[in-house]
Amino acid sequence: MVQVCLNGTRGSADGAMVPLTPSALAESAAEAVAAGATDVHVHPKTPCGRDALSPRVIGPALEAIRARVRVPVGVTTGAWAEPDPAARLARVRSWADLPAPPDHASVNWHEEGAEEIAAALIDLGVGVEAGIWSGTDGAARFAVSPLAGRVLRVLAEVTDRSAGTAEDSARALLDDLGPARGRPILLHGEDGSVWPVLRLAGRLGLATRIGLEDTLVLPDGQPALSNAELVTEGLRQYRDARR
Repeated sequence: MVQVCLNGTRGSADGAMVPLTPSALAESAAEAVAAGATDVHVHPKTPCGRDALSPRVIGPALEAIRARVRVPVGVTTGAWAEPDPAARLARVRSWADLPAPPDHASVNWHEEGAEEIAAALIDLGVGVEAGIWSGTDGAARFAVSPLAGRVLRVLAEVTDRSAGTAEDSARALLDDLGPARGRPILLHGEDGSVWPVLRLAGRLGLATRIGLEDTLVLPDGQPALSNAELVTEGLRQYRDARR
């Protein structure tokens, strides 16, 4: 499985290739799926480019993307989109009003209120991607969580941005996760660690992700022109690592 992460917290300042509007997200998702992505992760944005959890923002983005692709589509529940845990939980519960909620949503386990957010998503029938960030207590919290066995997958997120130490950091995170309560693991890095961690995921046979959320450049340092270009190169690197 290779998930495409379309935009993340990036905005217009990061370049015109970063999709922000529902139509741009849908076009980018369609191109990335045509290039081989089998799952989509997106941060729906307000008109001013801010991540938001409101169904009025998430709904149009999901509708536009689903009109173009036939793969699962997930969103974030990151605290930066709604810092107050109670308000964030209320936003997630309001997704019950959507004609069709997201297929899955990421929950960063080190953030306050993660357990409640995950439980609300499960109640809505939305798959939970448990975001376990290196350098946090997320792995320790997840190890004792009563919901650990009910999540869709674990997102092992390597926050070390150094290419030179990324693989060691990734292996340490995987060690911290242990068996991850029997759930599938998606391993990925960010910025400088993206490509080394993607290749490690290939060698280990783990799911991974790639996209403009995680990196703006190709392995040779050249700017990426699109999510589709990153997916194409990511699949090539992943398959080479598997051999």
